[in-house]
Amino acid sequence: MTEITGPGADRSSTDTIPVYRPDLSGNERRYVLDCVDSGWISAIGKYTDQFEDMVSAYTGIRHAAAVSNGTVALHLALHCLDIGPGDEVIVPTFTYIASVNTIAQTGATPIFVDSQADDWLIDVADLRRKITPRTKAIMAVHLYGSMCDMPSLVAIAREHDLRIVEDCAEALGSKLHGTHAGAFGDAGTFSFFGNKTVTTGEGGMVVANDEALASRIRKVKGQGQSLTRHYWHDEIGFNYRMTNICAAIGVAQMERIVPILERKRAIAEIYRTELRDSGVEFQRPRDGVVSSEWLVSLLLPPEVSRDAARQRLADEGVDSRPVFYCAHHLPMYRTGDSHPVAEDIASRGISLPSYPALTDEQVVSICKRLTSAL
Repeated sequence: MTEITGPGADRSSTDTIPVYRPDLSGNERRYVLDCVDSGWISAIGKYTDQFEDMVSAYTGIRHAAAVSNGTVALHLALHCLDIGPGDEVIVPTFTYIASVNTIAQTGATPIFVDSQADDWLIDVADLRRKITPRTKAIMAVHLYGSMCDMPSLVAIAREHDLRIVEDCAEALGSKLHGTHAGAFGDAGTFSFFGNKTVTTGEGGMVVANDEALASRIRKVKGQGQSLTRHYWHDEIGFNYRMTNICAAIGVAQMERIVPILERKRAIAEIYRTELRDSGVEFQRPRDGVVSSEWLVSLLLPPEVSRDAARQRLADEGVDSRPVFYCAHHLPMYRTGDSHPVAEDIASRGISLPSYPALTDEQVVSICKRLTSAL
């Protein structure tokens, strides 16, 4: 049963098209029952290693460590890059809150930057203006499947001796000039929450090409226990491990990632074609980006009330969601700064149903209902 929240919440899930519904039509059930029958249901088991190997092979990144969710993946990456009190980490204000919370959880200070109007991602020029002697890292967030200007961010990081963590929660399957998201920075992180392209229910992954960093990530996610000496803990760690059951679901999902992505991209193309004359504005990835098309998201015309449009859609049986609030507007991070592009995106953006099982006819129908709601 898909949980429905917000406008339309009083409708049953059977007559509402949700924003997302995971595709569990492969070997998910069989692999989970294998875990149960074998008794390997916790953090040790064959599926964890297999899932890590499949993500590593698919992304082309040498090392992958499965963890319990995408948020702890970010925290683990920052922690193992020695980000802490006194440090500043530059992060876009327009992002999901986990990108910001995990910086604060290390004791570091998030420094907010604006977004670019075309792809909605981190504004490189604004980032340059925010670098100080305390800047330690950049959080590059690849929102909705698009990808940041990683060549520019890598050049800036080298110039100022900064670390880069790529938040790829929404970008499994996204590439820039043939290189997968997560391969540019010191570490990349993925989320496998129920609404992600590949899901494990709850789950995440940290990827890295550096062997020493990857080894530390593996140790720290398991309470800081030595990788070669049982029950010997030589640094503070966390219990961030993924269960074998979650990994089993992930293995079944990764077996079908290519057709899942193909279908999501086809759905996104229908949306863009059907809504091309409606006045909405789609996210426009930079040249060279192949997007995962995680959630098809767009900006409503300035004169349109987003709440009213969403309510109209809900009344017609179509769920939607607003895009993220700017972090600098939230109570615990509120500043007096202005980030006009990010604020505009946050005020006008909505996400539409984007799951692989949608039919072409359903997508066309959603477009007609949105056009009417405008």
